[in-house]
Amino acid sequence: MTEHQPPRDEALLLDYLKALPQYLLPHHALSSVMHWLARIETPVIKNAMIRFVIRHYQVDMSLARQPDYRAYPNFNAFFTRELKPQARPLPEDPQVIVSPVDGAISQTGAVREGRIFQAKGRDYGLRDLLGGEANLARLFERGHFATLYLSPRDYHRIHCPLDARLREMIHVPGRLFSVNPATTRVIPGLFARNERVIALFDTDRGPMALVMVGAIFVSSIETVWAGEVTPPRHATVRRWDYAPGQWTFRRGEELGRFNMGSTVIVLFGDRQIQLCPELQPGATVVMGQALARAR
Repeated sequence: MTEHQPPRDEALLLDYLKALPQYLLPHHALSSVMHWLARIETPVIKNAMIRFVIRHYQVDMSLARQPDYRAYPNFNAFFTRELKPQARPLPEDPQVIVSPVDGAISQTGAVREGRIFQAKGRDYGLRDLLGGEANLARLFERGHFATLYLSPRDYHRIHCPLDARLREMIHVPGRLFSVNPATTRVIPGLFARNERVIALFDTDRGPMALVMVGAIFVSSIETVWAGEVTPPRHATVRRWDYAPGQWTFRRGEELGRFNMGSTVIVLFGDRQIQLCPELQPGATVVMGQALARAR
């Protein structure tokens, strides 16, 4: 189905009706408001916000290093909470490539003719996703991808899927459409339109990229090597280059976090990995769970 064809059933029509107002919303203004709200330290306000999310989304606080919600200084500290040290054990097999996040599988598969599958009837350009960087896109033209959606109930820190060395970071400004499953089904090129931070790594299995996609109310994306990358907002693409060995990460080490939830897209190079076939769209994963194996 193309953008101009009518919806095929009532469920899809409902998705269109939900997504339509998002074209009119002031995405960045709303996210700036959320950035402020998430950092309020007044106990009655921040505790009420935290209690609502725990109850509404059934957040399992027994996994958190600090299980008492009242101990968090603000909502953002709760949302980016650390887990207990053994909450996410890694596989013993060093050939296993792990999920960088807790979340749900949106899509996985091969990059085909420079296109990435988004949802039934929709795909988008690899080069568009990577901020128009043709040389960067060539690294993954015959590779594989995994798109992972983080809901508000999930753990929101991002970890390294395998041992890696940071080469480059790119911030691409854009819109902040919601990235929930309903919106993903109907907004064309969603992940290549939203604001995103791209981290490019070298690994023993070839190049790897983690694309951290912003969304409405996702007030900021930060990394352990650069801090908060956004906000502030910028109108043009920004790039950072890193010397070999300046930043190295072991499998499972923290790379960054979403200050509110969103989506991570992991890209692997040509014929370097084999995705786990049981991870079909809709399947849930946790950080440290097998995502793929090295070939």
